[in-house]
Amino acid sequence: MGDMFEDLLKTISGLDGSKVEVPISVESDEQGYIDRECPAEACTFTFKVHGEDWREIVRDEAVWCPFCGEERDASAWWTTEQIESGQQAALAKVGDLLNGATRRDAASFNRRQPKRSFLSMTMRVDARPQTVTLPAAVSAPMELKITCETCQCRFAVIGSAYFCPACGQNSADRVFQQSLRTIVATLDNLDAIVAGLPDRDAAHNTRRLLVEDSLQRIVTAFQRYAEALFARHASSPKARRNVFQNLTEGSALWEQVYGVGYSAHLDTSGLDTLKRYFQQRHLLAHCDGIVDADYLAKTGDPVYRPGQRLVVREAAVRECLTLVTELAAGLVRDAASEATP
Repeated sequence: MGDMFEDLLKTISGLDGSKVEVPISVESDEQGYIDRECPAEACTFTFKVHGEDWREIVRDEAVWCPFCGEERDASAWWTTEQIESGQQAALAKVGDLLNGATRRDAASFNRRQPKRSFLSMTMRVDARPQTVTLPAAVSAPMELKITCETCQCRFAVIGSAYFCPACGQNSADRVFQQSLRTIVATLDNLDAIVAGLPDRDAAHNTRRLLVEDSLQRIVTAFQRYAEALFARHASSPKARRNVFQNLTEGSALWEQVYGVGYSAHLDTSGLDTLKRYFQQRHLLAHCDGIVDADYLAKTGDPVYRPGQRLVVREAAVRECLTLVTELAAGLVRDAASEATP
């Protein structure tokens, strides 16, 4: 029996503990980007990197997830579809090896049979066609295309990206703009978001929560952006935590370093309005929106008495967004002029 399947047994023995190498080609989409996936189980964010930049800019030692910032070497970023395609190709390759060995054993067995005998035996192996390995399917092009300001790597995502996959740089400018776009999209789609809710109470409460959350996210986005811009100054002092959530303190600190305060970018009316919105964000975050004496003292808001609950309108959030965008643009100009020799 061993002689009959000698080649097959040798092939199986040769496979024991050895690696079967199967070349897998990774196709790019129509714009030249290749699919990648974060290997962190808690993330698995899918994105694309331009094929040329993956070869020329991305380093073998380190790649970063654009969403969560996970860092692994370049061999860890295969997508689930690419891994499954590779596994199927490897199994097909093993099948081809075993099938070939069996066919050779059959041919050898048949050659050894006597030509003139009363009884003869013939072995036949039904041969399958050899497997052709196809590239893993390419996902559709992603709309948000980004070029890293630091290393010029081109990558694409759906949603948001915080880190460059090639150098790990976290762009404060990009994150701020993405945050504002997300807030605008939320406000623009409030009707569609609540339309499928089962009753009017749920729809009303959901709309209210989304509007209030949008106001809080505007303040947080500005705070983080101002912190990043402030840190770019070579001689910036250490700022206390969350100082840029307070427009009065933030303006004083900004003027200390850059020579101008927030009043250089917003008029008195706009700055007072923005201060009121920032204080409302504080009430929402820390007092469940209940008005207190501290809020009234800092804003002079004549609409409320202590103990009442804030009513935040969509129009007010959009006004806050406009004022923050205008102020942030002024801070960017300050930082840029300071950096210019």
